[in-house]
Amino acid sequence: MRYIFKFPDIGEGIDEGTIAEWYIEKGQTVQVGDALCKMETDKVVTDIPSPKNGTISARYGKIGETINVGDPLVEIEIEGTEADAGNEQQTEAVEEEGAGVVGTLEIAGNNAFLPASDEGFDEKEEEDKKPKKKALATPVARAMAKELGVDISKVTGTGPANRVMKEDIQNHFNQSGKSKTPSNSNISGENEVEIEPLSQLRKSIARNMVQSKQNAAHMSVFDEIEIEELIRIRTKYKERFAEQNVKLSYLPFVLKATAMALRKFKALNSEMDLENNQMIYKKYYNIGIAVDTPDGLVVPVIRNVDKKTIFELASEINEMAHKARNKEISLDDMKDGTFTITSFGSIGGMFAVPVINYPQAGILGIGRIVQKPVVKNNQIVPGNVLPLSMSVDHRIVDGGEVTRFLNQIMEYLSDPVSLIID
Repeated sequence: MRYIFKFPDIGEGIDEGTIAEWYIEKGQTVQVGDALCKMETDKVVTDIPSPKNGTISARYGKIGETINVGDPLVEIEIEGTEADAGNEQQTEAVEEEGAGVVGTLEIAGNNAFLPASDEGFDEKEEEDKKPKKKALATPVARAMAKELGVDISKVTGTGPANRVMKEDIQNHFNQSGKSKTPSNSNISGENEVEIEPLSQLRKSIARNMVQSKQNAAHMSVFDEIEIEELIRIRTKYKERFAEQNVKLSYLPFVLKATAMALRKFKALNSEMDLENNQMIYKKYYNIGIAVDTPDGLVVPVIRNVDKKTIFELASEINEMAHKARNKEISLDDMKDGTFTITSFGSIGGMFAVPVINYPQAGILGIGRIVQKPVVKNNQIVPGNVLPLSMSVDHRIVDGGEVTRFLNQIMEYLSDPVSLIID
């Protein structure tokens, strides 16, 4: 009997994924838990394991194609199981548990099994009675259909699982006199534009930014601090950390200072629960660090920052940054953040208006350290100044509290020794 394994729900609101790599070929034998493919979702890259022992009789989708949760992924020929005679439906329920994927795998029950025969499934009347489903198509095909003004739901797909390919769009456009030419197109040649499908990560970033702007009342505050003493301490210990293969940046100090300040200003470490008319004040301090990767921004979380040393924080930051840039971040690495820090200064920016990582109450932006004149002991002298940008949800935090919170962070950074004795 053939078992159709569909792309499972791996949790965290993920509803689609892009096939990054196939590990199996048609005719290959697999065991329960064997990796079938690597799937890139909007939050994580993960392997999808086989739920059955058997032989791969078909696989759906090419590398780079996006498929939805519930779409067929592979067909597995299961030995020792025979199909029922005729077209009788199987009535015995099948119980499955997911194996080895982050989150929970929801495997289809009765509908996951199909007899090898396809008799009785090609009658037009039966097809006409079925509700129309969203057309399966490659991202390139969807982009081409939009550009050519083709209704993709009316195109017959020739790809795996009747997936609509770009060739199908072109053929439909050439043969149909009803397809309309884009009225606002400024494309005069094939080589004047480049169409690239949105990555899962970029789509996730877009959704999260819109959600944050729609649901949080953003307010931003900017300030700057002279950090001569912090630079001295980092310079003193930088080589010692390097001997243990740990890079010491300024970020561990900012993380520690932020966590210590959050302990004094609970509103900044909270979220608003409007559904239950309550505020949730968190007594743990898990700070997300925005990491710039070639594919987009990801935010792994450093847990219990207030309880860790500068060395521990530096080591964990290095590890998370490496995992993020090598697509090794798991869903667990990005859960349970209570506050976020983004460091755009490493690229060159000074001030910005960071967008809150909703439903958190605030986000702190770190700019590029610049040398500029400062006043010390009534004298103008050269100084090293760190710009800080902070956005908060004004529904939760008032302006005065934001300023006091930022002042507390700056006090810790101007006197780093206070981070270990406060």
